[in-house]
Amino acid sequence: MIIDLRNSAFYNRQSSFQKNPIYLQKLRLLNTFDSASDRIKLSKSKIMKVAIVGVSGAVGQEFLKVLEERNFPADELVLFGSSRSAGSTYTFKGKSYIVKELKHNDDFKGIDIALVSAGASTSKEFAADITRFGTVMIDNSSAFRMDEDVPLVVPEVNPEDCKNRPRNIIANPNCSTIIMVVALKPIHDLSPIKRIHVATYQAASGAGAAAMEELKTQITEIINNQPVTVNKFKYQLAFNLIPQIDVFLDNDYTKEEMKMHNETRKIMHADIAVSATTVRVPVYRAHSEAVWVETERPLEIADVRAAMEKAEGLVVEDDPKNSIYPMPLFVAGKDPVYVGRLRKDIANPNGLTFWCVGDQIKKGAALNAVQIAEYLIKNRLL
Repeated sequence: MIIDLRNSAFYNRQSSFQKNPIYLQKLRLLNTFDSASDRIKLSKSKIMKVAIVGVSGAVGQEFLKVLEERNFPADELVLFGSSRSAGSTYTFKGKSYIVKELKHNDDFKGIDIALVSAGASTSKEFAADITRFGTVMIDNSSAFRMDEDVPLVVPEVNPEDCKNRPRNIIANPNCSTIIMVVALKPIHDLSPIKRIHVATYQAASGAGAAAMEELKTQITEIINNQPVTVNKFKYQLAFNLIPQIDVFLDNDYTKEEMKMHNETRKIMHADIAVSATTVRVPVYRAHSEAVWVETERPLEIADVRAAMEKAEGLVVEDDPKNSIYPMPLFVAGKDPVYVGRLRKDIANPNGLTFWCVGDQIKKGAALNAVQIAEYLIKNRLL
C-alpha cells in the first residue's frame, strides 16, 4: 500500500501553518534574496559569460535549475564535463547546449564565472586553466576550502570574504556546514558562540546522483525479496542508518565531521569548538541536523527566535504543540534553511538546542554557489 502523506492530517496541519501571513511574507523575502532579476544591477555594456563544470552530476544539474529559477543574468553559457559526458545536450531557458570535454586549453578565456562541481581532484587539476584569464572559479569541492588564500563563503554569513580572493577561487563549504551556519549566524550575533555539538542526518543526495539511485534500487530490491545492491555506501542504506560519512581519521572522527569543525571556524571567523557526528540516513534528499550551542552568555529563547525570524535565508517553523517542525519530506527542493524545536538546553545554563533542515543539493551546494556569483555581480567584484 502506498500512503500519500500529502493527504494526511499532519500535512494539513503543516499546510495551515505555512499559510500563515507572517510565514508567507518571510518566504517572499527569502525568494527574492539576492535574486538576480530583482536586485542585481548589471551594466549591459558587459556580456556575462558563465560556465558550469561537471554539468552532468546532481549538483551540475541543479546549477542549471537554480540559474533559470533566479533569472541569473547569463548572456552566454558554456557547459563542461568529462569525456563520457562530452557531446551530451542540456536545455537552459529554452536553448540547447552541448557539453564540451574539460581539457587543458584556453576554453575559459572570456568566461566571467565558472560554477565547478566535478570533484576535488578535477578542481585541483584544472584550477589554473579555469582562472588563468581572470575567470572566478566558485568551487563546490573540498579541494581549496581550508587554503588560507581561498575564501570559504556562505552569503548569509560572510559574503564580504568574496572581496579577498588572490587566486580567483571561492570555495563553497560542505553541505552540512552551510545548513548549520545559516542557522548559527543570528545566535552568534546575539552572543558569541563558544561550543557546538551537532549530529547530522544526511540524505543519500550528499553522495551524488548514483547514490540517490542506489537507495531507490535497494528499496525496490528489498520489497521484492531480491539481493540488495551495495556500491555507493559501506552498507545497505535502505531501512538502515550508517554512522560514517567519508573516511575515519587518526582521532576517530570522520573527514566529514572534521570538515564541519574546521569550516565553521573559518566561515564565522571565530574560535568555536565544534564536535560533530555525521550519519547517513535513508532519505532521498535534504539533510537534517540536531544542534546544541553554548554561548558566552545566556540567551532568552524569545530573543533567539526573533533574531532567526529576521535572518536572511532562514525560516522558523516551530510550533511544537501542533507537531510543526521542519522535515526533509517538506523541505526537499526549497531554497531556505528551516529551523524548529528551538529550546533551552536543560544541561547547560548558557546552552540552547534546535533542529534544522536544508536541501543539500540546493542551499547545501548549487544555490549557495549561485548566490556567491550574484553577490560578485551585484557588488561589481568581477
